[in-house]
Parts: sequence; structure tokens; C-alpha cells
Amino acid sequence: MIILTLGVLLWSLAHLMGRVAPGLRDRLGGRAGMGLISLTATALMVFGYRAAEGEFYWGRDPMTTGINNLLMLVSVYLFAAAGMKTKVGRMIRHPMLWGVVIWTFAHILVNGDTPSFVLFGGIGIWALLQMLAINRMGPWQRPEPRPGKSPARMEVIAILGTLVVYGAIAAAHYALGYAVFG
Repeated sequence: MIILTLGVLLWSLAHLMGRVAPGLRDRLGGRAGMGLISLTATALMVFGYRAAEGEFYWGRDPMTTGINNLLMLVSVYLFAAAGMKTKVGRMIRHPMLWGVVIWTFAHILVNGDTPSFVLFGGIGIWALLQMLAINRMGPWQRPEPRPGKSPARMEVIAILGTLVVYGAIAAAHYALGYAVFG
């Protein structure tokens, strides 16, 4: 559990550093340094999660699996909406970070064990702290639609991209031995 916790903390600090300590981030190599730290943190989280043992509080059932899958579809869409500047991506502040929070909740819903609370809960807390840090920087200015791009076309592309990425994520989970559809 120590390796997992260290990975979550390192990942969170690396991602918060640009907002709370940009000078330190620059001294640690800027974006390249943070990328290396994030890669190391991700490896620690993967190995730590797979090796961690802890209390088991609840498990998957067909209902929570279905809810998880729907929430994951929304989460992936919010990532696409942020990047594509779709209507939803322009209506809510922090669509990508809200996608992380939804991802966190969805995974805790089907993984009721201590390692999952540490991994998914830790990343969810990071996302909420990141939103607070961004909000403290000043008022939000809504992004403008992409110039020269049809909003309906961008929405269709975001939805199609969501389905492709969602399928790739499901395939990766199956490859790792996690049956995402029950």
C-alpha cells in the first residue's frame, strides 16, 4: 500500500505544482521534469495497486457495473468535450476535471476495497483540489467555439471519439483481466 500511496501523492503533487508552486516546477525541469515525475508516479500507482492488499467492503454486481459503465461513458465524453470545445465543454467549467471526478466515483462504486479508495479516491481529491486552485486564479471566461467549425459537427466528432476511446479503454481493461461489462 505504501508504493500505491507514494504514487498517488507524487502524481498529485506533480499535477498541482504548476498552479501552487510554478517556480519549483521550473527548477525541477519544467514540463519535461513533471512528465518524468508523472510517468514514475503512474508506474508506482500501477504496480502498487496490483500488489496492494486491504479490506474489502463491497464488490461488483450487475447494477453497479451498469452504472459504472454509464458514468465512464460520461467521463470520457467530458474529456472529449473539453478538447473539442463542444457546447457542454463551453457550458461547464473544468469539464476534464469533472470527468476525472466521475471516473473516480464510478471506479469506487465497483471496487469497494482499500487500495481502490487510495488510488481512485486520491486522484479524485487531486481533481477537486486542482479545480479549487484554478478557481482561485480568477474568474472563468467561457471558451469560444472553434472558429470555422460547425458546433453540430464538433459534437458529432466528440461523441464518435468518445465511443472509440471508450471501446479502447474497455479493451485495455479486458487485456488486463478486468471484465468491464460483467
